[in-house]
Amino acid sequence: MRYLALDIGDRWIGIALSDPSAILASPFTILKRSDDITDIEAIACIIKQHDVGLVVVGLPRMLNGSLGIQAQKVEGFTQQLRNKIGIPVEFRDERLTTVSARRLMRASGTKKSRRKRDDAIAAAVILQAFLDEDRAS
Repeated sequence: MRYLALDIGDRWIGIALSDPSAILASPFTILKRSDDITDIEAIACIIKQHDVGLVVVGLPRMLNGSLGIQAQKVEGFTQQLRNKIGIPVEFRDERLTTVSARRLMRASGTKKSRRKRDDAIAAAVILQAFLDEDRAS
């Protein structure tokens, strides 16, 4: 079974997928936001095509751990997604994942002009943490 992770923003949704044995997360794609219905349909299509059994959604908490406006938007979008896809969806704290993604890109030596948007990489960071935590338990 594969896992899929989402890094949901106002303009982009980063998507990462695990390998079939759920050991390694990789950036998959980035969706340019349109509207919730179109975005959810695109995600549902990816889920079906890749036989995804669980979705992990990054929840953007404030540094003090509280939920802000962006987290409320993500929760609302995620509820609509849950209603559409019919598979389990879990939230994971995504604080500082974009920072981690940018560090990974810099460390890899990728030139700034050639770097992909960091949203899919941030989704992979979220998913890899989830996979590592799941394997440890």
